[in-house]
Amino acid sequence: MDTGRSANDSFFDFVGGVQLLRGEDTRTAVPVILIGICVSGAVGNLLVLLICIRDFRDGKGSEVKALLASLACTDLVILLLCAPVRAVTYYKQTWVLGRFVCSTTDWFQHSCVVAKTLILAVTTRAKHTLVPSTATGPFYSPTWIHGALAFTWIMSMVFPIPQMLFASLQPHGSDTICVSVMPECASEFMNLFYKIYPTVTFAAPVIFSVAYYTKTLHTAVNFAPSPQHQSKVSLVLLCLSGALGLMLLPEWGTFTWIRLRYNKPPVGLIIFGQVLLYACSALSPVILMTMYDDVRQGLITIWFIATCRGSKHVPRQKCPKTEGNGAELGAIAVGNAVSEEKEKTFPDVEHFWTGRRNTHVEEEQDPVPWEREEKML
Repeated sequence: MDTGRSANDSFFDFVGGVQLLRGEDTRTAVPVILIGICVSGAVGNLLVLLICIRDFRDGKGSEVKALLASLACTDLVILLLCAPVRAVTYYKQTWVLGRFVCSTTDWFQHSCVVAKTLILAVTTRAKHTLVPSTATGPFYSPTWIHGALAFTWIMSMVFPIPQMLFASLQPHGSDTICVSVMPECASEFMNLFYKIYPTVTFAAPVIFSVAYYTKTLHTAVNFAPSPQHQSKVSLVLLCLSGALGLMLLPEWGTFTWIRLRYNKPPVGLIIFGQVLLYACSALSPVILMTMYDDVRQGLITIWFIATCRGSKHVPRQKCPKTEGNGAELGAIAVGNAVSEEKEKTFPDVEHFWTGRRNTHVEEEQDPVPWEREEKML
């Protein structure tokens, strides 16, 4: 395949999805899969975000929930802004989204992916206990969370800058393709950078998070006095970190493989890695909704509220419509009062009549003996 690569280029890679593919199966199957992942993942992350916001509004928030809400926002951005670009590219098989999107699409996606791994690493510092929304003092200080998120996003946007510098549009016959081409003069520095970049932004945070939560889970189960809540939260975060590491490994592997100028990986592996990247963003809310008790309970509450609002038109007891003067209304009111009095039983009177009913009068103790005398006569 002639892609117009120059002899002075150190490496050559497509940006925004593999282009110049041949075959109708790839052109239709990959966009459909990406659209399905986007829709399901966006709904799940939106529900998690709404549950976290509702918990904070009700005073049931925690530092971990604040970071999980940030993680859901990041996944939502990946699914709504990054995945559609790949779907369009695979469908068109060339680049049709312009120069600005070509320059920024890989940089923006890498920024979001790096932010995910760093946010999960930051959760190791967060407290798992519930804190009221009005809490202050040493036990709850949201300032460090805001600072950590700001630092995380700044670092995640600085590291992938080379993805924006080397991206450019190139003509290919009557079409245009978006590629990342690094000149030979920058190869030595960038070879060192592409060894440090995946290690610092992917491998180290994931290994640290998995190791920390494995140790925390072991300690909580075996030594903590009340390990139930803490162990469940640690297990959820361990599953999130493990799923993130496994599902992003093909994408980071092919990315590093190409940048270090080894043999070009198979196209199928590149596409598989990109699909897994978006599937990871769709899997995170599933893990939270099935394993995290607070999120699952919030989902049940939202479902209950939605179903009740849908069936809130309950038939009411209406007053009888009458036509005529006020005497008829008075008669109806008196009738209702009489029926209520009949249904109402006073306990004292009931006891009196029950006692009278159960009293057995013998003949020797007849209180009216003259009646018997009259009958004898």
